Amino acid sequence: MLGALPVVAAFCSRLRIRELVDAACPVRDVAGLTHGQVIEVLVANRLTSPAPLVHVQEWARTWAVGEAFGVDPESLNDDRIGRALDAIAPHLDHLAGSVGLAAIEAFGIDVGRLHWDLTSISLQGDYEQAEPGFATPKFGHPKDRRPDLKQIQAGLAVSSDGAVPVFHRAYDGGAGEVSQVIGAMQALQRLAGPQPMLMIGDSKLISYANLAAMTTDGVTFIAPASKTYVKAEVLARQRLDQAQAVDYVAARDAGKDADRRGTWHVAEDTMTLAGPRTKDPILTLRRIFVHSSARAQAAATARAKKLQRARDDLARLERGLGGRHYPSEQAVADRVTAIGRARRVSTCLTAVTGTDPATGKPTLTWNFDQNAIDAEAATDGWYALLTNLAPDTADAGHLLRHYKGQEAVERRHQAFKGPLAVTHLYLKNNRRINALITVICLALLIFCLIERQVRHALTAQDKTKVNGLYAGRPAVPTGKLILDALAGIRLIPGTGQSPPTIPQPTDLQLHLLDLLNIDPRDLR
Repeated sequence: MLGALPVVAAFCSRLRIRELVDAACPVRDVAGLTHGQVIEVLVANRLTSPAPLVHVQEWARTWAVGEAFGVDPESLNDDRIGRALDAIAPHLDHLAGSVGLAAIEAFGIDVGRLHWDLTSISLQGDYEQAEPGFATPKFGHPKDRRPDLKQIQAGLAVSSDGAVPVFHRAYDGGAGEVSQVIGAMQALQRLAGPQPMLMIGDSKLISYANLAAMTTDGVTFIAPASKTYVKAEVLARQRLDQAQAVDYVAARDAGKDADRRGTWHVAEDTMTLAGPRTKDPILTLRRIFVHSSARAQAAATARAKKLQRARDDLARLERGLGGRHYPSEQAVADRVTAIGRARRVSTCLTAVTGTDPATGKPTLTWNFDQNAIDAEAATDGWYALLTNLAPDTADAGHLLRHYKGQEAVERRHQAFKGPLAVTHLYLKNNRRINALITVICLALLIFCLIERQVRHALTAQDKTKVNGLYAGRPAVPTGKLILDALAGIRLIPGTGQSPPTIPQPTDLQLHLLDLLNIDPRDLR
């Protein structure tokens, strides 16, 4: 199998991965492989046939790793891979920054606007002994809802230009996202250089310390405010008829008729944010109130469902009063509390329990407070964005469009755990876990650059889709679709004086290789 190995090898060369790794982690002259060679092969493995690390040698035997990377598959045993991961572990921040900078320079990526977010990676194993100096597996709040597993967190910074993850960093499993923002911001400043940088994130970006640091360092930001900073009653006071419509179409609505698309409105004012100490300067921020009709409809539907489910639960409780499950007033009160918490209706549920003096059985009367329901409904569809961007730089509508690009980093997290098959990791120590996360992020970088280059080449031809890319139909190219289409390319190894040969690729494969400007015969 040759597949996309020539493509991966070419992108590795343009990113100087082998060169940068070998400069940071040199080996003795007698070594059969350099660490840079091993890391390149691991990146290729993630992109072409992601599997547990114990299967890399078997994968290399069945794929043209020797021809594409000049590496003997028999050298890729578990010990050699482990030594390479151990070697790069102390240099991960340097490698992440250096390869990211190489990507920016080689591919002309605009990093004036970067989207930042963290995701969690579940780990199989206890990892009771953690090596200091590296992100430590801990219990936290996993995105995959596996609180029984320890986790490591990974932060990605994705460019608005092509959604390319130009920077990454691993964090402790229990690390709070808010406290990681300043360190990430400083690393991104070094990457972006002297040009102005706009950092966009989720609500964890917002804290006085983070915003003060960004303002001091001349970094602009956009992030949604949690209810801690913009109360529900402030959102409830917003009037849709006084907000300005924004000419924005969500990606999910792109193919719909105009009357079926969601609408967006914005209104703007300012707010101040005080620090924890009296001597801290007061921050004055622009506050953009955003209303989404789709979000409002979703909130109303969700509220109707939770109220109906609570009614059903309470009706079952009424039917069981005095039975073996609810024999006493206290048991009934406990169940009412549990229903309010589970169905998230505690703020509008009013219930009175008692005991019937004639029968000794518990009693229950309840109702939903319509005023509380109306107060909740008043906030439907509304949320607030905070920013320090000057009004003459971007109006409220532009700020919304900038923020909506945040889905790019979420999409890359999905690729991180989907096409690259990173769901559960099991390695001997946290040192190697940190190193493998960097390998995966380098693979993700190439995955995204491949997608970006094909799309740019299509744009130059005034096209947006590749014919036959998805189930024989035209499709917008994604990293996964491109790699899947190239996966079937094979190579006949050379024998004696005969060089390796590639049987005729399909028209689709030739078209993709042409868009990527890659000659699969150009092997190492």
